[in-house]
Amino acid sequence: MLPRRCSDDDAERGSASLEFLVAGLVLLVPLVYLVVALSALQNAALGAETTARLVARSVASGAAAAPEAVRVDAAAAYGLDPRAVDMSVRCENARAACPEAGAIVVVTVSTHVALPLVPDVWGLQDAAAIPIEARAAFRVERAAAP
Repeated sequence: MLPRRCSDDDAERGSASLEFLVAGLVLLVPLVYLVVALSALQNAALGAETTARLVARSVASGAAAAPEAVRVDAAAAYGLDPRAVDMSVRCENARAACPEAGAIVVVTVSTHVALPLVPDVWGLQDAAAIPIEARAAFRVERAAAP
């Protein structure tokens, strides 16, 4: 007995692997890009938060290290460009000098993260940059030693 041949099956024969590859690429490439972009954002957010926390702790404890040096070291530890990291330090509830006992040291760190694979032409990299900002506050427990 001869096997039955159906002409409708011949048109579909052999295209499953091609469809699988195309669908896989269409889904996989954006997913990989999303993972890479979110990793860059997470790294910058953690770096900014750590930088703000370390600088606030350093100023509040009266450490000998300058806030700028702490900022540069912490930003570099997370792979951030220290020149692209802006920082402001202010004291709340301080009557005279900062830091004094009872004052709250508030440090704000801000930076921008460029999305990966965005070309630096026609200002696209600046338009695709995502701002990151982190704040940290520490209370000064005792006056810093002179």
